[in-house]
Amino acid sequence: MNITLAQPRGFCAGVVRAIEIVERTLDKFPHPIYVLHEIVHNRYVVDNLKTRGAIFVESLEEVPTGAVCVFSAHGVATTVVKDAEHRQLQIIDATCPLVTKVHTQAQRYVEMGYELIIIGHAGHPEVEGTRGCITAPVHVLCTVEAAKKIQVQNPDYVAYVTQTTLSTDDTKEVIATLINRFPNIKGPALNDICYATQSRQNAVRELATDIDILLVVGANNSSNSNRLQEVGKHSGVASYLIEDADDLQNEWFTDKPLVGITAGASTPEILIKQVLQKLQQFNITEIKTMPGEVETTTFRIPSILQG
Repeated sequence: MNITLAQPRGFCAGVVRAIEIVERTLDKFPHPIYVLHEIVHNRYVVDNLKTRGAIFVESLEEVPTGAVCVFSAHGVATTVVKDAEHRQLQIIDATCPLVTKVHTQAQRYVEMGYELIIIGHAGHPEVEGTRGCITAPVHVLCTVEAAKKIQVQNPDYVAYVTQTTLSTDDTKEVIATLINRFPNIKGPALNDICYATQSRQNAVRELATDIDILLVVGANNSSNSNRLQEVGKHSGVASYLIEDADDLQNEWFTDKPLVGITAGASTPEILIKQVLQKLQQFNITEIKTMPGEVETTTFRIPSILQG
C-alpha cells in the first residue's frame, strides 16, 4: 500500500487559536472553567480538554453565576453575550476571527437597509450565531433550489454572507443563482471566504487524481470534514469519513493500493498518525506528503490571556 498525505490538512489557524485559548484559560483561572458548545467539532480535542478541567455545556443556564465561560470558535448570538453579561460571567471569546468578520459584514448590510441571506446550513452553530447577531429577519439557505424559490421584499436591496466552513466551490452555484435573480445583490469578496476550507478542498481535488481511496479524518458533525468527503466522491474516488483509526474497515482496501489521507480543519495530527499506525497491517511501502503550500496564518490570542 502506498499512502499520500494531503497538504494542507488538519488544524487551521482558527482552531489552533480556539484550543490555545481554552488551554491558557485553564492555566490562568481556577477550575473548573466552562466552554459553551464544543470548542471545535472534534471529540478527541474536547475529551482532552475535559481531562484538564474544562466543562462543556450547551446552555448558559448550566454555568454558575460569576464563572469563567469560553465561547466556542463558531461564535454566538448577541443575546447569548448579553445573557452571559447579565449572569456576570467572565467571558473569554474564542470565536474565529473569520467568523467575527462575517458577523460584522452581516450587521453592516442590515444597517444599510439590505435584506440578508445567509448561505449555510440551518442549525449549524456558526450559522445560528450569525443569525443571532442580526436584529432583522434573515433567510438561511444552502441549495440552488432554495435560491430559486426565495422571496424578498425588495429585489434591489438584498445582501448575502456565507458560512465560513463552506468553500467558494460549495457556494458558487448558489451565489450565481442569487445574482441571476437579484442583479444588485451585495456580498463579500471571494477572498473573505475562509482560506482553510478552500485550500483543503483544493488539495483533495488534486490528490484524487493519483489515488484509489480517500480517507477523511474528522468528526461526523464537522461541516468542513463532510465537504472534504464530498469533494473526494465528486472526483470519482471511493471516500470515507472516519473519526479515528477504529473506524477503518479492512474491506475498503481490497485491491486499492493507492490511499490518500486528509483531515478536517478541527482534526489533530495525532489522529492521522494513529490511522497510519493501523494501516501498517496492509504492508505500507511508502508514505509521502503531496506538494503543497504550508499554511502560515496565525490569529492573536485575547489580551487577557497574553503574557
